[in-house]
Amino acid sequence: MLRNFAISLVMALALAAPAKAADKLTVLLDWFTNPDHAPIIIAQANGYFADVGLDVELIEPADPALPPKLVAAGKGDIAISYQQTLHAQVDEGLPVARIGTLVATPLNSLIVLEEGPIDTLADLKGRKIGFSVSGFEDAMLNAMLKSQGLTVEDVELINVNFALSPALLSGQVDAVIGGYRNFELTQIELEGKKGKAFYPEENGVPVFDELIFIAQREKTGDDRFPRFLEAVEAATIFLTNHPQKAWEAFIEAYPSLDDELNRRAWFDTLPRFAKRPAALDSGRYQRFAEFLKEADLIREVPPVESYAVEIR
Repeated sequence: MLRNFAISLVMALALAAPAKAADKLTVLLDWFTNPDHAPIIIAQANGYFADVGLDVELIEPADPALPPKLVAAGKGDIAISYQQTLHAQVDEGLPVARIGTLVATPLNSLIVLEEGPIDTLADLKGRKIGFSVSGFEDAMLNAMLKSQGLTVEDVELINVNFALSPALLSGQVDAVIGGYRNFELTQIELEGKKGKAFYPEENGVPVFDELIFIAQREKTGDDRFPRFLEAVEAATIFLTNHPQKAWEAFIEAYPSLDDELNRRAWFDTLPRFAKRPAALDSGRYQRFAEFLKEADLIREVPPVESYAVEIR
């Protein structure tokens, strides 16, 4: 009887004890919330972060260039960024490192109108190509042209700022570099035209991760990070198995994004999310760093382990 009473008392005390507070984690997005962020949104909506003891705050940046710098300065825990940006910032001495992958294939592409004069990349000779940001886009375009025996001297580059689709649709340019295959192609179609994409990874550019998770280099051992990636992986599998149900959860959380462009971008992006977000392909990072070095976008090719880790 006494033993049963003691057991009951212990159980009662355990039930009465306050639940352990979830660990707070701040994630700085690369841009305003959109379908590219689906696994994070679903991890939040489905309670996967809560399941691993995390209270995750998602923050949209006032300036898309700031998140990696804020994380490096300790003003955020994780930032979503781009592989090419990581290489450039490591080369500049920013103390950041890749801890996971969100979108595991390039989204960048060179886009033309299907009814236009460009059937192959070789047809770009003498044509006008619009771009938004110089640097990586220049290197990507140069490699794609080089695969056809051309150089940037064989085309006319026009800065159209971020009006890629309008510049192409209006005939201001014959092609645009830097358009996302999961957004711009649909945007063009919704305007009554048909676009065609040439993929950099099929035309001279090494495969790269489009979106990655980065953290301050000295904090990659933070025990919140493997739990975060575990939740993101669970959400990615849910997205794969239940795309429509996940879309409904997404627009419930962000009703302003319930339109045809975002709906189609949602389903176009699903196959591109990293099924194993914590996994690291060191060879991919090495090859891409060598590509950037050859393009004079970084000065040195550092050891991959110095700026990319596999969280376990």
